[in-house]
Amino acid sequence: MRNIIQIKSPATIANLVCGFDILGLALEEPYDIMTLEVVEKPGLEIIHTDNYQLPTIPEDNVAGAALLALLDDVKNAPGLKLTVEKRIKPGSGLGSSAASAAGAVMAASKLLDHDFSNEDLVKFAMFGEKVASGVKHADNITPCLLGGVTLIRSIMPLDIVKLDAPDLHITIVHPQIEVKTSDARQILKKEVQLKMAIKQWGNIAGLVAGFMKGDHALIGRSLEDAIIEPVRSILIPGFDEVKFRSKSAGALGGGISGSGPSIFMLNKDIETAKAVEQEMKGVYTKIGIDFKTYVTKLNTEGIKIIE
Repeated sequence: MRNIIQIKSPATIANLVCGFDILGLALEEPYDIMTLEVVEKPGLEIIHTDNYQLPTIPEDNVAGAALLALLDDVKNAPGLKLTVEKRIKPGSGLGSSAASAAGAVMAASKLLDHDFSNEDLVKFAMFGEKVASGVKHADNITPCLLGGVTLIRSIMPLDIVKLDAPDLHITIVHPQIEVKTSDARQILKKEVQLKMAIKQWGNIAGLVAGFMKGDHALIGRSLEDAIIEPVRSILIPGFDEVKFRSKSAGALGGGISGSGPSIFMLNKDIETAKAVEQEMKGVYTKIGIDFKTYVTKLNTEGIKIIE
């Protein structure tokens, strides 16, 4: 058994417009750096080297809650110290909590040389997501762990499908405002009209088929949301203009990343992705809201061991 491990845990985009709580993809950037080491002192110690003032009591910390769930299944577990350098801003809509939770359990599984399955790791990490949002969901966790595009066919029992997908360049703008996941869930409608549900099912099926066929046009046509986006987009200033200008610049399509406020666009090539970035910058410069942009790619590996 090694005594220390360091990993890169990637940001993710959940929902992918029409696939609320069931679809997600992993990004090359941004990512968190996490170091887990065996120490003499029993128990679990958490240290944050970032400036986000996140709790360090394990039960109240996203990574800590996930690790505690894992350690319940490990006999004679040693003392552990987890050091987290968060580069994915909490509340950005880019899977910050999932990166912490999934990164922690993957690191522990490798460090302790324990034969946990991917499904086990997802279940442990979901305890962290519950701390973050009050709900156990896996649409960020699974692409973070496995890489690529993933489908959660079912939570109970857990049924994960990793989808083939073409190379995609992804442009993201993160307006520097706060949208809490818990708040974004509370404003959703509790009932959905059948005709809206049928439209949504068609888009989800079309998007999955588009990924697996490598059909960019079908992906673009399917990136529509008849249920969630019309409600949540009101929380994000400039959303409609960003979407219109990005598609006019050649983006396949996109929408709210997770619960927001980040907005993502999928693109066939890097040139289009950079052109979309300029459109996004133009919108938020005009509005007068600070922002950060990323031009990145689909991450097919998921969490990576650095050392």
